[in-house]
Amino acid sequence: MKKSPLPAQAPDIRPGQSIDLLKELHILTRDGKLNQDSRRKLKQVYHLYQFIEPLLTDTKLLVDHGAGKSYLGFILYDLFFKDKETGDIVGIETRSELVERSRELATRLDFPRMRFLACTVEDSLTSSELPETVDVVTALHACNTATDDAIRFALTRHARHIVLVPCCQAEVAASLRAKKNESLGKTPLSELWRHPIHTRELGSHLTNVLRCLLLESHGYDITVTELVGWEHSMKNELIIASKNTHNGGRPRKNARERAAAILREFNLDDLAARFIYD
Repeated sequence: MKKSPLPAQAPDIRPGQSIDLLKELHILTRDGKLNQDSRRKLKQVYHLYQFIEPLLTDTKLLVDHGAGKSYLGFILYDLFFKDKETGDIVGIETRSELVERSRELATRLDFPRMRFLACTVEDSLTSSELPETVDVVTALHACNTATDDAIRFALTRHARHIVLVPCCQAEVAASLRAKKNESLGKTPLSELWRHPIHTRELGSHLTNVLRCLLLESHGYDITVTELVGWEHSMKNELIIASKNTHNGGRPRKNARERAAAILREFNLDDLAARFIYD
């Protein structure tokens, strides 16, 4: 496939990048130009890649769970895997029309080591099309419980690294809201979520705290940081989990107990199965 030349008016773009891909992602206009909005988007892409690149050394298989249109997978392949002799990316997505679109784009871009599976979350846990062990699992803006599905998949497949950008965490907030009157009579902590906006914000924060404790209880070291500046996106939390090696992969001793205590204190015991399991 003949590659489009690098536009002279786009010096921000790294040499060797697929111009056709950047147009497909609407980072470049059809005539190959960068406007202010697309320049900011490109900066965000490079910023995320800066976090993920160190995890890709010796990676044979990266799985993008809940891939959607697989933009993250395509960017990672273009920036890292394209010039390597080995290393595959698999995108998992329940919507078959998005899977077909990604397959067509991978063929058009000549990205031969990208493949896509149309399957449910439960099927992905046991699918014979995936090995028992994968190197890296990513989930970018996986809405609500889709991030938890990606975590369960990563733990089931013994991933070495997990990269999560959670989005739209509504389940915990809904549980807080449903039990608000009951909680007000039980604990003064309920003042933290008495008002609706606090319910939403606290629910989102608690969700990610519990996810981190779950990963630590399975022997992962956790880094939590900003993905981009708050002026660009409120869905801004980046969680990176790497299987620890300094103590033989043993889990943090009190992570499970801390998670159980938090659920108890916030009257969320009904969510234990999502955040505490082997």
